[in-house]
Amino acid sequence: MDNRLNVTYITFDGHVEVHKYRYLYFVIMFTMYILIISSNFTIVSIIVIHKSLHEPMYIFIAALLINSVLFSTAIYPKILIDFLSEKQIISYPACLFQWFSYYSLGCSEFFLLSVMAYDRYVSICNPLQYSTIMRKTTVNMFLIFAWILPACQFSVIILLSAKKEICKFHLKGILCNSTVLKLHCVSSTLLNIYGLVVFASAVLLPVLFILFTYTRILVISYRCRGVRRKAAQTCLPHLLVLINYSCLSAYDVLLARLEVDFPKIVRLIMTLQIVIYHPLLIQSFMD
Repeated sequence: MDNRLNVTYITFDGHVEVHKYRYLYFVIMFTMYILIISSNFTIVSIIVIHKSLHEPMYIFIAALLINSVLFSTAIYPKILIDFLSEKQIISYPACLFQWFSYYSLGCSEFFLLSVMAYDRYVSICNPLQYSTIMRKTTVNMFLIFAWILPACQFSVIILLSAKKEICKFHLKGILCNSTVLKLHCVSSTLLNIYGLVVFASAVLLPVLFILFTYTRILVISYRCRGVRRKAAQTCLPHLLVLINYSCLSAYDVLLARLEVDFPKIVRLIMTLQIVIYHPLLIQSFMD
């Protein structure tokens, strides 16, 4: 706590040998960040430039890649600064903002994957009605919904957390995620219940919907040989991204609710999986 400025600072305790390998960490993470931005925007630029790609499927892919860049931008700059700093700290308001960005954009990814699954379902299972169902207005509504709904849901969590008194000032990680809940002096039942409701609506329901649509697609493709290859080409990459992201998200959410003291190196590796591996996985499968 800085009494002079009346600002509360949180210390990140999740770095491993940061003072010894700070420049190596910085070079690796900076390279990954530039790679994520350049590769994702290259694909987005191709989709924007070529009018033949102005179709719902490619628009959703572009939206997913842009969301990945925004997600990375909410995390990487602060991590890069921490690698070069003597103290890895963040103000509590900034921590809440990073927490909000981290989860609202993370949940937007599940919604975007859901609308992509629906698009593929209509394309393969109802091809004659595709142009009627997937109109430009419908696509725009899906995109707005995918970004606005998670932001509204997590705004409530942030507002409730901002009013809570904190008694701890150290986070066992390198960024502000669900472990922020452990900083509170008293655990809030309302906050925990609402968090579970948000998790069910923003993560569980989209995952179940995606699995349902792809199951239907696989059933249809099995009956019709002509669409088997198309189904495999469009659905398999989405499923791989979904499975990977669902596993990482489950770990991240349970981390704050399970009283398991993971070794610092394990926490670091799992966090790096989310901030490095997953954004690169998205663009490689969507290419």
